[in-house]
Amino acid sequence: MNKHILFTGGGSAGHVTVNTALIPHFEKEGWRITYIGSEEGIEKEIITDQFPHVPYKSISSGKLRRYFSWKNFTDPFRVMKGVIEALSVIRKTKPDIIFSKGGFVSVPVVMAAKMAKVPVAIHESDVTPGLANKLAVPFATKIFTTFPETVKTLPAEKSLCAGAIIREELFKGDASEGKRLSGFYDEKPVLMIMGGSLGARKINEAVRANLEELSSNFQIIHICGKGNIEEQYKQKGYRQYEFIKADLPHYLAMTDYVISRAGSNSIFEFLALKKPMLLIPLSREASRGDQILNANSFVKHGYALSLEEEELNEESFLTKVKELQTNRDTIISSMEKGEKAYTIQDMYEELSSMAR
Repeated sequence: MNKHILFTGGGSAGHVTVNTALIPHFEKEGWRITYIGSEEGIEKEIITDQFPHVPYKSISSGKLRRYFSWKNFTDPFRVMKGVIEALSVIRKTKPDIIFSKGGFVSVPVVMAAKMAKVPVAIHESDVTPGLANKLAVPFATKIFTTFPETVKTLPAEKSLCAGAIIREELFKGDASEGKRLSGFYDEKPVLMIMGGSLGARKINEAVRANLEELSSNFQIIHICGKGNIEEQYKQKGYRQYEFIKADLPHYLAMTDYVISRAGSNSIFEFLALKKPMLLIPLSREASRGDQILNANSFVKHGYALSLEEEELNEESFLTKVKELQTNRDTIISSMEKGEKAYTIQDMYEELSSMAR
């Protein structure tokens, strides 16, 4: 009988990426795979699109808001309903282990796993655990963290730093194919700007306000988010994309510098590929402040420069980009000395050894 792993996680693309990196490896090793997510979340689209053969089970879940909403009163009932639904899936499919990437949909699954006596591994991407993972910690068998400092905030006997789990295809990019796809032929370095899955209005504005100056120094790949391409800025050496999916490894292979939000998965991918980066984290108004902590950690380790959104304007943006160019070699040197993260094979072995 094949071993069986059940994955869960959702609510944002970041809560799915590690799962999509691990699933192919478990398939290759002959494991059966099931995924539990929400009916409406982005995880359903990602998993059913990339792995149409993997059974996807939808459950109910609360939103776990940190702010006041009348829905907060009904959410506990949604979570309870989700626990019952997850328990039903677990009892029918009989997984040997459950791997949770967090997000609110994972909470009922982890609770149900404890009731069904199935070992649970959690992976936490950010410096401080998100609310969903905080709730899930007591039910987890083992907690893997991305940042070394996170371990100090968790139960020592079941926590360890594994680093980020990087998709293997990212290392297979071809720089000459990236140049062919983008039409770049100059000797100028390539600057990639990434604003997250929805793009980032303030970053997009700062780039376009400085386009003349930036274009004299770089060829620019600007991933500006859905509906954010502006035709009037079309010019040689500046390419706009709503998003880049399958060809991203080729574009990254030719990239010399990155400007990005500070979502954990993305910045660890740039670190693994040794791309000097300027991070512009989501502000505290727009998030729980986790991206600011992620960026601070990278600055402390010498992997990146950071610019907070409140300080972002045309001048500060250009100053930081110039500073990034000046410090390129120092940043790459720090990246090369950094701790080595777990490979997908390492993670596979850890999870295999936990399976019942």
